Order: sequence, then C-alpha cells, then structure tokens
Amino acid sequence: MLLAETQRSRGQLLRKVAAGRRGDLGQETRIGAEYEWICDRGHSRYVATVRAALTGSGCPKCTANAEAPSARFEGGVPFMKPGLRLGTSMTEQRLRMLLGERIRLPHRVNAVRISRTFYGKPEVWPDIIIPALKVAVEYDDPGRDGRSHRGLKEVSDREKDAALAEVGWAVIRVRAGGLAELGAYSIVCPGVSVKVVDRVLELLGEIRGTAAVEALLIE
Repeated sequence: MLLAETQRSRGQLLRKVAAGRRGDLGQETRIGAEYEWICDRGHSRYVATVRAALTGSGCPKCTANAEAPSARFEGGVPFMKPGLRLGTSMTEQRLRMLLGERIRLPHRVNAVRISRTFYGKPEVWPDIIIPALKVAVEYDDPGRDGRSHRGLKEVSDREKDAALAEVGWAVIRVRAGGLAELGAYSIVCPGVSVKVVDRVLELLGEIRGTAAVEALLIE
C-alpha cells in the first residue's frame, strides 16, 4: 500500500538498498523494518526504515547539506537541472501551452532550490515555473489508477508547497478529476481550459499584483 501511495516500485527500492540485503527486501512486508541504504549522491551508507526510505528526506549528509547556510542563501533560486526527466502528461503540456500564449514563460528552468531536502534532493521540480513572480503552477489529477495526488502523495504535495513557501515562492494548484482544494491557491475544475488559465492569471495578480503580471503579458 505504501509503495502505491508514494508512486514507487519495489524495484526502485531494491536499487537503493545496500547489496546483500536485496533478497531480504524483496520479501519484506514491514514498513518499520530497518535496512542500510545507498545515497544517490555517493555519500556514506545510512540506516533507515522502509517507510523513511520511501517518504524521508534521504541520507543524513544530504539533509545537512540542504540545511547549511550556503544552501539557505541559495533557497528560492530557479535553475536548469541537466538530465532531469519527469513524466509530463498531455494535459500538463496543454496547460503550459495555453498559459504560454498569455504570459512569457522561461524555457531554461526546471527546478527551484529549497532550504530542506525533498525526496533526498535540495530542490523541487514544479510543472510550470514563473521566476519573475516566484510562483509555481502545478497540475494535479488522480491519474488512471485514481490514486495519484491522494493519500501520502497529497502529504508529499503539501510538503513541496511548504518547502517553496519557506523560500518565498507561492504555488497555484490546478486540481482536476475530482480532487479537492489543496492550499490557499487552488483551482478545482473538470480539466484544463481557457477559463482555468484565466483564473490562473487572476490568482497571479492576487499573489504578486496586477502590474507584475501585466509586465509578462504577451501582446
């Protein structure tokens, strides 16, 4: 159940666990069981429960690096992370296209630095980033299996929004497919449309002021 709620597979877990324990983990059913894990960034191995490996912030050194003064100074900085591959639905692409017809959107940023770790990384990867306004736009729907952005995934979304808020960013969430509001700036809708984009622009004005949004409008 935890694997489904976090949208992870057992295979992904097996790639993170230290060699020699993969056989045990392959049969594991206890989320409180402790294993030794390998940091993606090559830091020392660390011990954590299966639950922490699925939902935690990663290895202790990654956490310490994210909380260091230099990381806090960089918090809120948008940047391009080379090689980042995230699944993007056709609906997300349509939202970006419609919004990009109304305001100028950058094409060379895909991540925002934060002052904590999120799934072991000191950054988050919003669907749409508007650096000039320090606003991220996220598209959420439950997906084909009906579980996306629900349960622990909703908790993860809230954590992501909180991490962005800590570094001065606001998040607008377009919530489709029967999902309820999440956060102060939610748009509950059947799907992406011109009216939804109109509402996104209205919220941008409420968050950062009409003048700031008008400066980005495409004439």
